[in-house]
Amino acid sequence: MAFRGPRVWLWRWRRNPLKRRSDTVEAWVVLGAWTLTVLCGVLAGWTAARSVEQSLARERVEWRPVAGRLTERAPGKLTVRSSERVWAEVGWTGPDGSAHTGHARVVPGSAVGTAVTVWTDRRGRMVTEPATAAQARVRAMFVGGLAGVTVAALPLAGCRYVRGRMERRRMDRWGVEWALFDAVRGRSTG
Repeated sequence: MAFRGPRVWLWRWRRNPLKRRSDTVEAWVVLGAWTLTVLCGVLAGWTAARSVEQSLARERVEWRPVAGRLTERAPGKLTVRSSERVWAEVGWTGPDGSAHTGHARVVPGSAVGTAVTVWTDRRGRMVTEPATAAQARVRAMFVGGLAGVTVAALPLAGCRYVRGRMERRRMDRWGVEWALFDAVRGRSTG
């Protein structure tokens, strides 16, 4: 294992007679990539989170609970456990007075005509219960974080690609220079 001296931060930005032009270019590529990563990630995450939170807030305002009735007996036996639910057909009247039917989760064994709360949109179509403000914040943070990380990965991947190309080019140049050096000395490296 080779001994390495103490790590020097920002070594590519210091004056050094052995520093190549490609070192400076690579330093700028890395700086640009990290700047883009942070800016794009934060901006994309914030935008996605804000969009999700606004959408869920709009649902809380527009969606309304409507009283519905079971049109068929719910499958299963009526139990004490209220957390258990089964699917059954429910009927309700829309805001325009038209009759609607759909399937909702209800207590097992419920009789025909049992009152059930159904959530509908402006047109009277059945929808799920809207997310609470706390649930909306959690969803928005999750979606925003996922969008931010995904978008931030793009500049990092681009930086890795560009640095790989620069490294291959640097190695090719070294190969040419070693060949010239060997020609001067009268030996071959291969």
